[in-house]
Amino acid sequence: MSLFENSEYRWRETCFVLFDGSARPQLQQVQAKLNGQFELGDSTANEQGELETLTVYSPHDFSAMDIHYVDGDDVTETMENLLSDLKQDDLDDHELAKLADIANCNARLDVLHFERVMEPVGEDEFLDPGSLLLVLEELAQICRGTGVDPQSGTIL
Repeated sequence: MSLFENSEYRWRETCFVLFDGSARPQLQQVQAKLNGQFELGDSTANEQGELETLTVYSPHDFSAMDIHYVDGDDVTETMENLLSDLKQDDLDDHELAKLADIANCNARLDVLHFERVMEPVGEDEFLDPGSLLLVLEELAQICRGTGVDPQSGTIL
């Protein structure tokens, strides 16, 4: 079940982990890496045991994430726009190398970040991104990819 279907959660943002599809992670590998740091929810894998979807809960900061594997035309169609939107002005050499790697990616993990709504709150409430950043970092390590925040145009 997607967190979109859960009235306790409200979608806030979506980030990506871009990588070469040959490094697609096994679901059990991702679960092992995130288990203990987070509560794991529903998950699916393909016939080879590779990650399709995973829901991750972070109760300590009232957030959760839906992770979805995407490849094919969905990735290639958005890549050109994404590369032009990324802020390239003040990138250091390491970030420029990551940008070059991104151009060759053919798969991604969409990480949809949700806030657990405890009571009515205003749109300007601050949502701590700590868990999101940690999950993006762990996923990028597993699949040798690069985390990207397309809304702000930054490489993570």
